[in-house]
This record gives sequence, C-alpha cells and structure tokens, in this order.
Amino acid sequence: MWAKLPVTSLTPFTFQDFPEHTACILWFSGCNMACAYCHNPDLVTGAFKRLPSERIEGFLESRRGLLEGVVLSGGECTLSSALPWLCRKLKAMGFKVKIDTNGSRPDRLEALLGDDLIDFVALDFKAPKTKYRQVTHLDDWASFERSLRLLIGSDVGREVRTTVHTDLLDEHDVDAITSTLQDLGYQNSYVVQGYKDGPTLGSLAPQKRRFDRSRLAPRHFPFVFRNME
Repeated sequence: MWAKLPVTSLTPFTFQDFPEHTACILWFSGCNMACAYCHNPDLVTGAFKRLPSERIEGFLESRRGLLEGVVLSGGECTLSSALPWLCRKLKAMGFKVKIDTNGSRPDRLEALLGDDLIDFVALDFKAPKTKYRQVTHLDDWASFERSLRLLIGSDVGREVRTTVHTDLLDEHDVDAITSTLQDLGYQNSYVVQGYKDGPTLGSLAPQKRRFDRSRLAPRHFPFVFRNME
C-alpha cells in the first residue's frame, strides 16, 4: 500500500504545523482545486516524482517514539484512496495524525472521523459561498459545507483558516465566512493567513492594498492572524 501513496516529499520536523506536538509532514501530490494564491503549484500539478515507499516507511520507523505526530498535507491528501490505510498504519505506530484539507471530500472525512483515525483537522475555508467557485475553480460548495458541519460536530482538534489576497477576498468576504462559522456553532480558533509573495499557481501579483483587520465584525470565537503585516 505504501506504493499507492502520492507522497512526493517530506518535512522531517516541525513544531508549528501540529498544535502542541512535534511532528513531520508528508506532502501529497495532486489537488482538485486551482486556487491562484497556492504556493505549492508543483504539488497541485503533480510535477514531483513520488518518494520511494521504502524511504517513507523507513523514515517513519526511525521516528517512532521521537515524534508525536504526522501531518498529512499537500496538495489534497483526501483524494488518495490509500489515506485511511495510512492513517491506520500511523496510529498503529503510535503517532497522532493531523490532516490539512480543502473539505472537498466529506465522505472520506466522515470515514476518518468515524473510525477515530485522525486527531486534528485544519480545514481551509477558501471563500464565502458567493465567491467559492471563483476562488477555487471548483463548483461544489455543498461538499465543503458538509465537511465543515462534520468537523464542527466532531470531537477532534480543529482549526479553520482562510488565506487572504486582497485582490481575491476583502474584509466583507471574511465577515461572510465568520458569519457562516458562527451560525453553525463554531467555537474554535479562526485563522486568517496573509498571502506570501512568490511563485504561485496563478502567478498572482503582490496585493494592491493591505487587509484591514480592524474592519472585521467581532465574533464569539478567537481570531488568529498569521503573516499579516
């Protein structure tokens, strides 16, 4: 099954990507969205070769008892049919499991949650419903909303986050996102991530203006701002 995993690279250590845990990251190739601000274009397009399965397995075996968790990111890890098998394998090895997902595969998320195969989910809330297709180039808001509801109704650790490039999303859009979260009873941290200049899937130019966080409506959950100048 290792050979079926579209893992193209790994980060051997991180203390920032899995809250309160030391971890490594396995990067999955392929994505069903085409967000212009994506700073992992080679992962989205599948430009990298897969890592040899023996390298992945050997690395994880060498980190048993040393790292607390494994982050499955990408790309979009939930597109892989081998994901449930990998999560079972990681849990059996003693690792906690976190997935980063765009929420487009609620069926797989529901199965992972139901089988207690994941410990933390970082869900990307790409855009409000009115701009969802424009930003993601995927016309499937219903699947994302189902994933969001599943996550809110679960008992795993969670984080909802939005990347903001002000040519794509403004303060009113973020207010629409947080209004949806509040209406659904979300109570955890909501992360607003600033766009990073550099090579992106859509070759975006630098933002024309800064995001003004002071214009955001207050909510009953905490805001966290990352990379916001």
